Amino acid sequence: MQPEKRSDSLTRQILQSVTEASLVPFLAIVTAVILGGIIIQLSGGNPFLAYLGLIKGSFGSAKALSETAVWATPFIFAGLAVALAFKGGLFNIGAEGQLAVGAVFSSLIGYALPGWLGFDLPAIIHVPFTVIFGMVMGGLWAAIVGWLKAYTGGHEVINTIMMNYIALNTTSFLLIGIMRDPSPTNVIARTPLITESARIPPMFEGLRVHWGFILALLVAFFIWWLLNKTTLGFQIRTVGLNPDAAKYAGMNVKRIIITTMMFSGMLAGLAGSVEVTGLNYRHELGFSIGYGFDAIAIALLGKSHPLGVVLAAILFGAMRNGATQMQFDTQIPVDLISMLQALILLFVAADAIVRFIYRIKSKGERVVLTRGWGG
Repeated sequence: MQPEKRSDSLTRQILQSVTEASLVPFLAIVTAVILGGIIIQLSGGNPFLAYLGLIKGSFGSAKALSETAVWATPFIFAGLAVALAFKGGLFNIGAEGQLAVGAVFSSLIGYALPGWLGFDLPAIIHVPFTVIFGMVMGGLWAAIVGWLKAYTGGHEVINTIMMNYIALNTTSFLLIGIMRDPSPTNVIARTPLITESARIPPMFEGLRVHWGFILALLVAFFIWWLLNKTTLGFQIRTVGLNPDAAKYAGMNVKRIIITTMMFSGMLAGLAGSVEVTGLNYRHELGFSIGYGFDAIAIALLGKSHPLGVVLAAILFGAMRNGATQMQFDTQIPVDLISMLQALILLFVAADAIVRFIYRIKSKGERVVLTRGWGG
């Protein structure tokens, strides 16, 4: 076969694969939107005005686009964290706690490090160190669960849930204690502001979107490359599909389980670090509630593919950002957005419903999210 024909054949195969992978999630979104419109109509609202307001609030101006990207940034990191764990056959429900750990340690380095050193750091050193420190701490927090899974058989679902409680309550203890902002005007649990040298700058003057969004896209590409072009990625996917076969092939399954959970936690910790350094400039109690659990829905909607995760994160960010404009235009409660997200997740998870509605033949594939679930 000539090189040009081989290239065309490969391109067609890639396009066909992408189309097949995205068809059911796309139809799940369409179905959820239709059902949401019916519910709006039955409740006395105008679904066309509601969705128009949602689109306008999400993409209708430079500010709207900026805020959608701001919302999408932590969703991309956290969604990648859950998706990477899925690829390794693990179910990381601990992204919420790992994100909080990353945020609180980034805050600590952001406001306290210059005082510890006795001199100011340049931004080119302080920003990366602040972000990387929070990312590493999130990874170490998740690695504990990986070690328990590998050496004791402790189920990662139970352990990550328990680690969430430990992380969130420890964070609360710190924010109302030794890390509390000592300013006399402060009446809530939060850290002091990080220094200017630890802040990720905005991309455009007057808008809140910052370079962390670009970092999220680069990290998504890196995760795709890691999973598909490296030996470690092959090992992660192999252990996720069949740990017994991986062990028979000579792979260190325990090490790979710990590594997968650690990388997953690093991505979640990165979400918290970037929120602190690029947006909030401090860690405030409860700022990230729900991010870790939305990440599960985003990873499911994106079929655990990095590109799919990015698109799903932008969709969720758009719905969160446009909800206020939708409510302003139509007086429809923003709870509708949570309902739409739930419907989308329902149809993606139960894709047999979508295939039945639209008469799509199944090829018999089966998605396994975690080993030993319920076993």
